[in-house]
Parts: sequence; structure tokens; C-alpha cells
Amino acid sequence: MTDAMIGYNTGYAIWDASLSTPAFVEAAEVINVTPGASTADRIDATHMKSPNRRREYIAGLIDNGEASFEINWVPGSSTDELIRGLFESGASVDHRITFPNNVTVTYKAVITGYEKTAPIDDRMTATITVAVSGAETWGEAA
Repeated sequence: MTDAMIGYNTGYAIWDASLSTPAFVEAAEVINVTPGASTADRIDATHMKSPNRRREYIAGLIDNGEASFEINWVPGSSTDELIRGLFESGASVDHRITFPNNVTVTYKAVITGYEKTAPIDDRMTATITVAVSGAETWGEAA
């Protein structure tokens, strides 16, 4: 039997230090979450006596890349104001994704894109892109 899941009930939260008691705030009406893709540099360590005339490589630095999430965009909502404020400030704050099985991943990130759309015949949406900085912290299923 498979352990596959659908993404329904995934949540995206952002640390809001401006609150009287700072806390994670759930982004409202999230419709898609893309956790991002990590990549590692490949460093060429080949030397004059590398075995069998073959290149040799060592692992380099890891880049956690970009993550993104999409929302039903409501101009002036608390989610809109939080995202616009963080985008304008350039602040690096904690972001947390909670998956349907309650596994979480938390990381520091800066909002690098806030793309809004207002079509004539469909809902208004926005895609928020973040640059992940440093290591991710993964929690276990509850």
C-alpha cells in the first residue's frame, strides 16, 4: 500500500516580529507550495596524478535555492501587508512549511519576488518567491 499524500492541508507560515508577541503567522488562502530544490557545488580536484587519467571531484557548498508559495491574493489583507512589509524591508526571517502529516521544514529566507495577478475572469492570485539562507531544519511527523 502506498504512503503517497496529496498536498491538501499544507500550511505556510512566516515569522512576524512586529507583533506585540512575535510569532509565526499563517499565510492566508495558500493554494500551492514549492519547497525548492537544494544543489551542491561540484569542485574539480583533479591533479597531475589522478588515477586512470580521470577527473576527481569533491563536494562543495550547498545552496538551498529558492522556494515559493501561491495565495489567493486579497489586496490589503494581513497576509498582503506582511509580505509587502518584509519585501520592502529585505528582512531575513524564519519561514515554516507544515505538510499534511505535520512534518515541518523551517528556514531563514528573504522575500525576493511578489508577483500579483488580477485576471478579468478568474480569482486574483499572487506568487511569493523567497531566497533560502542557511540550513533547513526538519521536524518529525507528530
